[in-house]
Amino acid sequence: GLMCVVMFTQRFFVEFLKENQEAFEKLNEKTDFINDLQINSANLVDVILDIEEIFDIAIDNESMEKMLNVQAALDIIETKLSEK
Repeated sequence: GLMCVVMFTQRFFVEFLKENQEAFEKLNEKTDFINDLQINSANLVDVILDIEEIFDIAIDNESMEKMLNVQAALDIIETKLSEK
């Protein structure tokens, strides 16, 4: 739920948007990681590894490929959490 969303956004963006304050301020569910945040795919893998650690979930490649924006990422996290 909401708690997960808050945790996720805090951790994720503290790490990746330190240099990009402007992107951080415009952040919403539709924010696209690669286009809006200029996170390349290598960084995105780091992000996902982080997410797995924070939430103690496993994200398979299929899910990883869908994690292109904030909403998709949150949906996947919630799904994985509910399967635990």
